[in-house]
Amino acid sequence: MSLARHAARAAALTLTSSALVVTAAAVASGHVSVTPSSTAAGSYSVMTFSVGHGCDASPTTRLTIQLPEEIIAVTPTVNPNWTIEKKIEKLDSAVDNGDGGEYTERVAEVVYTAKSPLEDGLRDTVALQLPLPEEEGTKLVFPVIQTCEKGETAWTQTYDEDQDEPEYAAPFIETTASEGDGHGNGATGDDEAADHEEAGTGSNTLGWVGVVLGALGLAAGGLALGRTRSRG
Repeated sequence: MSLARHAARAAALTLTSSALVVTAAAVASGHVSVTPSSTAAGSYSVMTFSVGHGCDASPTTRLTIQLPEEIIAVTPTVNPNWTIEKKIEKLDSAVDNGDGGEYTERVAEVVYTAKSPLEDGLRDTVALQLPLPEEEGTKLVFPVIQTCEKGETAWTQTYDEDQDEPEYAAPFIETTASEGDGHGNGATGDDEAADHEEAGTGSNTLGWVGVVLGALGLAAGGLALGRTRSRG
């Protein structure tokens, strides 16, 4: 087979791979998702919620994050594009706060309201810092109500590991083994690696796109070289 034909086949395969990469990225960004900085039981974690689309193309105006009962207090991260409101509820019984005092109420919801509607197809993130429960294997579900200029989408459906993910799945995490040092302020080495891998999905996709573009350039060069040799 001539060099030109080899290059043409390589270009076709590269274009197919590029299409698969782009399709996978589009599917991965379809839900409101959460990425924790740590899942270690007893640690403090920054939970980053991302949204990349509106409600049937309608711009997003508000994100209401509902907190699981295991979470008492949270510290929202400021995003200049959104205002922040905490919704408080009374506890049935007081809870030790670990500093000699008690909690008598908890943050039930955190509401981020967009200063300007977030257009469909644009991505933004909001984040909450919170202490994770001390027990390993605790599943924490964070239902999110996405309100738009027209309509809303309730990301509130829950499911078990042996079930298929529903269309409107609620974001969740599961706590992993604690660090064992009694401080609970950061992730273990394994946790950091896992978190880095999850958070790095977007950059990995960009890396593949770069490889694809480079392969296309090589294929085009091969075609040109083949034509030059055939003419000679």
